[in-house]
Amino acid sequence: MATNTTRIAILGGKGMLGTDLASACRQQGLDPIVLDLPDFDITDSDHLRQAVSSADMVVNCAAYTNVDGAESEAELAHRVNAEAVGRLGAVARDADKWVLHIGTDFVFDGRSDRPYIETDIPNPINTYGKTKLAGEQLLAQTGCRHCIIRVEWTYGSAGNNFVAKLMRRVETGQAIKVVDDQVGSPTATTEVARAICNLLGKKPEGIYHFASAGYATRFEMAKFIFGKLSIDAELLACKTGDFASPAARPLNSRFDCSKIARLLDEPIEVWQVPLERFLRQL
Repeated sequence: MATNTTRIAILGGKGMLGTDLASACRQQGLDPIVLDLPDFDITDSDHLRQAVSSADMVVNCAAYTNVDGAESEAELAHRVNAEAVGRLGAVARDADKWVLHIGTDFVFDGRSDRPYIETDIPNPINTYGKTKLAGEQLLAQTGCRHCIIRVEWTYGSAGNNFVAKLMRRVETGQAIKVVDDQVGSPTATTEVARAICNLLGKKPEGIYHFASAGYATRFEMAKFIFGKLSIDAELLACKTGDFASPAARPLNSRFDCSKIARLLDEPIEVWQVPLERFLRQL
């Protein structure tokens, strides 16, 4: 097990996942070092060296995550999601530190008719996905000891996400259209954080998929949220093609999580349970 004095550098530590991870680390008696903008910039080599040298291991939650924005800011997205991750790997290799890097379902095209396993060939269909895949590849090329955990459909209290967007749309009082042809697993960042904490003492290497158990469409997720919060708004099902957006979205984001499940100390909960817990706190 990771000892109580284990220092974890959390890059992007003030973001949605980073915030929950720092909290989970403290609960486990670990010592999280929270690093984020404006004081820490993952694209700055000196900042990276200081971060890696200050900790026993590094978790990289830092990313450019604006999927539509990446289409017009491709260079910035590549600098943050790809180049910086490769640089992190090189610094970690030289310091002999283990890195856990957060990936995404967007590395896949979503055309598979089954849940994705770690060995499936990535084929991103938007710039964000391409930059995230490049980051995975550059990290691996450095030869540092590392683990990549791809996550999907995440929501949490410290960031912009599907639940937050839905709540804002409810306030307009208008009918709400939600796509029913995108399928995945709504996943709380608290659950991702708990899984990461579980892995810190084990330091696995390679790629892992993590998401809540079970699958739903975005429409089914919205329906569940409205039901639990007793929201009386008009909810209409539509197709992804009905929305004009700069970036294409994968329709199938389902993950097969059996590989990571074998490593975790407790079973992965079905998506409805953490989502209901989250909604109770709203």
